[in-house]
Amino acid sequence: MMAFLLRRIVATLPVLVVVALIVFLMTRLAPGDPAAAIVGDNATTENLAQVRKNLGLTESLPVQFGRWGAHLLRGDLGESFFMKKPVAELIGQRIEPTLALAGVTLLLTLLIAVPLGVLAAWRHGGWLDRTLMGFSALGFSVPVFVIGYLLIWFFALKLQWLPVQGYNRIADGFWPWLRNLIMPAVALSVIYVALIARVTRAAVAEAMTEDYIRTARAKGIPEARVLMRHALANAAVPIVTVIGIGIALLIGGVVVTESVFAIPGLGSLTVDAVLSRDFPLIQGITLFFSVIYVLVNLLVDLSYLVFDPRIRY
Repeated sequence: MMAFLLRRIVATLPVLVVVALIVFLMTRLAPGDPAAAIVGDNATTENLAQVRKNLGLTESLPVQFGRWGAHLLRGDLGESFFMKKPVAELIGQRIEPTLALAGVTLLLTLLIAVPLGVLAAWRHGGWLDRTLMGFSALGFSVPVFVIGYLLIWFFALKLQWLPVQGYNRIADGFWPWLRNLIMPAVALSVIYVALIARVTRAAVAEAMTEDYIRTARAKGIPEARVLMRHALANAAVPIVTVIGIGIALLIGGVVVTESVFAIPGLGSLTVDAVLSRDFPLIQGITLFFSVIYVLVNLLVDLSYLVFDPRIRY
């Protein structure tokens, strides 16, 4: 077991180095000049050259990457070109709405997808199973922003039950906080409900054909216990894996959803940074998301120690 843990932890280190290199190269090789955006259209060539020098953009790429990497080792993500604030501080200011949206979305997804997938597997071939397959196809086909605008039109504009946009901190009250997150979480959870429910259905349906299920039923064990204790427990590995993948995909979905619902989180901050070519901010946010992605995958790997006893030996 310890060897498995060490292998997974050590394997994350080169991944983070490669991610940092890719993030750096993507920002430097992408079209656009942050210096031109800072000085404006009426700036002279001398002003533009001076700003580029002040930002360190005139040095070679290896030198720029080496300096950025040295700062990263000290826990310094740099300073935003435009906001003139440390990137870590800007991320800290915007992290609560993003984590809140991701957390509510994940909770909503699990509460709906896993029971729905188990029931569909239990009634394999029935109307519930066919309905789930149809919903999965719909969930994979409709973009998040389309679902978001439909929810805004119906629940915010037509029924006036929920606010159109914005975010309230949880410190200002639980219901105002949750009220602003209902529509974004529902819009963002549709595709993940479809994904996790479909995988849960397939894994549980396969487990239901095993001999231990027939043995449990022959012993007179209640059907609900057979489903949850035996079928779902033994189908947990692929389900946990796809949940981990869903959390990683959730990071990308947050960017679009926050833009649609005007939530001041890391997603909207990413959009602003890209539009202004703010290299340090883009690099810091992307690296932060990448670290979360790597850690989630590490946790998924570690969860196999619980769900797959063979790894312990």
